[in-house]
Amino acid sequence: MTAIRLLLVDDDPLVRAGLSFMMGGADDIEIVGEAADGGEVEALVDRTRPDVVLMDIRMPTVDGLTATERLHGREDAPQVVVLTTFHADDQVLRALRAGAAGFVLKDTLPAEILDAVRRVAAGDPVLSPTVTRQLMEHAVGTAADNRRTRARERIAALNEREREVAVAVGRGLANAGIAAELFMSVATVKTHVSRILAKLDLNNRVQIALLAYDAGLVGDGDQDGR
Repeated sequence: MTAIRLLLVDDDPLVRAGLSFMMGGADDIEIVGEAADGGEVEALVDRTRPDVVLMDIRMPTVDGLTATERLHGREDAPQVVVLTTFHADDQVLRALRAGAAGFVLKDTLPAEILDAVRRVAAGDPVLSPTVTRQLMEHAVGTAADNRRTRARERIAALNEREREVAVAVGRGLANAGIAAELFMSVATVKTHVSRILAKLDLNNRVQIALLAYDAGLVGDGDQDGR
């Protein structure tokens, strides 16, 4: 089995040391580099070719959001998992909209951070379970009317079945749950998700979920927590 190549980015050397100890102990993860500032990330990515970047948000010179945005447009860019101490923050939304594939809190259990890295490396973007509802509610609360209008215009490009799948993704359902609810195979769900991403020019399921919330298709209490 090929190990997941991981780059750690955090301005606190103690945090980096803790993450390196925790992640480096896993048989399927290889720490290929560390950075203390977002300004170092692009050069390190060129040199080390990581699969996943574990990225702190707040750093003194170039923050993690800017670094994520810089990586976003690159060919074969690594997946980015954002690390933060904040439960709900406009900066987190900016990171997700820039293409970050996951968001976990620094006080998340080590096993959950490991799981997030593995899932993102496998192409399954994640949000920390402890903050998903707060983050989505925050997205709705801060969305201006024009954002909702734009989101609805984009959603209109989907056919009825794709729209149903997008709403299910927004509710937090995994592919198996969507398949069971909409009476289709998991393979068909994956096909619909791929088509949604292509039609709407999105990078991952997290962005589908955010767009569904912005469009008002998913509201408080709709989330299944899965």
